[in-house]
Amino acid sequence: MTVSSTLQPKPEVAPRGGRPIVPVPAPGAPVSLKSVALPVEHGGWGMLAEPLVMGLVLAPTLAGLGLTLAALGAFLVRHPLKLALSDWRRGTRYPRTMLAARVAAVYATFAAFGLALAWWRAPAVAWLPVLVAAPLGLLQLWYDARLQGRQLLPELLGGIALGAGASALMLAGGWGMAPALTAWALLAAKAVASVVYIRARLRLDRDQPASRAPGLLTHAGALGLACMVALLGWGPWLGVVAFTILLARAAHGLSPWHRRVRPQVVGFTELAYGTLTALLLSVGYAAHV
Repeated sequence: MTVSSTLQPKPEVAPRGGRPIVPVPAPGAPVSLKSVALPVEHGGWGMLAEPLVMGLVLAPTLAGLGLTLAALGAFLVRHPLKLALSDWRRGTRYPRTMLAARVAAVYATFAAFGLALAWWRAPAVAWLPVLVAAPLGLLQLWYDARLQGRQLLPELLGGIALGAGASALMLAGGWGMAPALTAWALLAAKAVASVVYIRARLRLDRDQPASRAPGLLTHAGALGLACMVALLGWGPWLGVVAFTILLARAAHGLSPWHRRVRPQVVGFTELAYGTLTALLLSVGYAAHV
């Protein structure tokens, strides 16, 4: 789920401002398995990995492994399912259509296996974040099915939903409700701030008008949240360090003095910042026990 298709190439746009469309393959054109099976979502991969790696580091359990496999399968199934649905809605069939459907079925089976493993081993409390996040993820999939997944709202929904992974894994590993839900809140705040920042950053790099204020305000709000939970004893002070770094990154990246780079570079840079954030939060929580 997804977000962050922000860093993908923009879809083709229907004439006269119509709905974005998925590029239609030429008849008889060879189909690349990679193009069907793997989404080009640098930001999305990061937002998926951050909570799962954090949860597995803090609470390595068999139930957590099952939840991780389920989340990975659900994330991967979106891309081939979107391709297949877009063809079916047009009433067309291409070589990629059935390939995408088969790949989506494999990913769905993979996710179902993870869910079964988690159902067998996870305590009931671990399912609470999953149940809360599921409607957000389904709403994002609804936008995806309508080829509107790159709008701001579905990207935010996807980022918030993915953060539930850390909370579920921590609860499965015996962590208390307060630190587990706080971890989700911190990761959700980071995802929201990053999505808003990246969208503005990419527009500025293309010499398109973009407001810098939302990106800075969301980062400042995330830093304020990190300070509040640290003061309450629900989260680590290293979280404050992590969000201070992210705010400094946003301030520079949205300033007139930042260096323009390709979207792929922005994506890989965000992966690095996301990894650093997850690492600092993990170390902080482990030391906070």
